[in-house]
Amino acid sequence: MDSVTQFALGAAIGEAVLGRKVGKRAAITGGLVATLPDLDTFIPWEDAVAAFTYHRSATHSLLMLSLVSPLVGWLVLKSQQALGPHSRKVYLIVFLVLFTHPLLDGFTVYGTQLFWPLNAYPVSWSTIFIVDPAYTLWLLTGFISAMVMSRERSTGHVLNYAGLVISSCYLTWTVAAKVVVDARAERLLAAQGIAYDKLMSTPAPFNTLVWRIIGRVEDGYFDAFLPVFTSAGPLEVNFHDSDDALLDELGGHWPVQRLVWFTHGFYKVTRRGKDIVVTDLRMALEDGYVFNFKVAESGPGGILPVTGRLTP
Repeated sequence: MDSVTQFALGAAIGEAVLGRKVGKRAAITGGLVATLPDLDTFIPWEDAVAAFTYHRSATHSLLMLSLVSPLVGWLVLKSQQALGPHSRKVYLIVFLVLFTHPLLDGFTVYGTQLFWPLNAYPVSWSTIFIVDPAYTLWLLTGFISAMVMSRERSTGHVLNYAGLVISSCYLTWTVAAKVVVDARAERLLAAQGIAYDKLMSTPAPFNTLVWRIIGRVEDGYFDAFLPVFTSAGPLEVNFHDSDDALLDELGGHWPVQRLVWFTHGFYKVTRRGKDIVVTDLRMALEDGYVFNFKVAESGPGGILPVTGRLTP
């Protein structure tokens, strides 16, 4: 999820655990700790594919975060001595905030390497878009209410709890919506006689009422949009080409192997002039994809591998 959402979730947890005891300090501490796993985006990788695929790995591993949680808690207590009398709850806040960060990321289409290094395969439930106001606004409303309202009453603290509960219910709804959409998509595609090698669904931007269906076929892929609440009419399916044969000479090239693995097979291959480009199909649409990587160049000597480079 986006950084604002992660901060809001961490702040809401901090307020819920310790807000009544230490006031605003609890929410601010929770929010700041929640941003720590995403600091891996500042690692200066030379290869764009490495930067893209190693994000949400070690710093998002449930195993690694569980191990470093006590250290982070100790650092928080050392830097904020006023929290000393509440050390147990500070350690609890840090653990909960660090643990929920990668779990929430796992609900997005790009997923998270939750069990790194034992298993580095990205876990992705793909039930919520990376920015979804219907999830985030409840958290923001809750912890901000607690911070600005008088501590003489518990209204703000209760609103913070309500924000956590409602946002969690919304996340549960996204899972239910995906189950419905997946079943309906499979049924409609079968009725239309459309075969596929693999199929996935992901919410359209900023909502969970309309979903994008992506299917991989032998010579490319197709996509379609399917509302959660819809009639049983046929899907409007759009087919697109992918020149996978361009990768025949690049089977051992690390950026190619890494992208095929990371995208769960949902990629396309195109030639742009001399450039061979691998595109992640899971974000945006045809002619507007966000993540395109140059992995090779074609020349007189054939197709030559190059270091992965992000390209428009």
